[in-house]
Amino acid sequence: MDARFNLFENDIASRFAKRFAGAALVLHDSPLPKSVQELVSLRASQINGCGHCVDMHVKEAAAAGESDVRLHLVAVWRETTVFTEAERAALALAEEGTRLADAHQGVSDETWALVRKHYDDDQTAALVCLVGMINAANRLAVITHQKGGSYQAGMFAAVVAQG
Repeated sequence: MDARFNLFENDIASRFAKRFAGAALVLHDSPLPKSVQELVSLRASQINGCGHCVDMHVKEAAAAGESDVRLHLVAVWRETTVFTEAERAALALAEEGTRLADAHQGVSDETWALVRKHYDDDQTAALVCLVGMINAANRLAVITHQKGGSYQAGMFAAVVAQG
């Protein structure tokens, strides 16, 4: 299946993408650890079935030094020993924040307490905004049938730099 629509060739979508990338850059430059950012983005993208974003975040995480073992186990993080308690809190928030329609309560008080135990105000703000941003990115890519496989680490940074 080919992409339905090229968001980068449409004026409105292109202007939106520049602002979206600018917002993503705020999060990228935040004190939230880069490894957590990539793991959270990867997990939400897996849940949402976004091949384009899974491709991007696996490759960005690997380029930043993330291990193959951890990348392979993100989808089953609860059943592993390779993630820290702080990373597990962030992954739980990513899952609960992504699956809002599946739970009447949204993010549980237990998950929120774990997030607050491990992340300061700025990191928490970045984490919450990141979950919202990756879910929006997933939806844009899935709706327009963007495919995974061709992303190369650093491509996003290059596009933002052109700004």
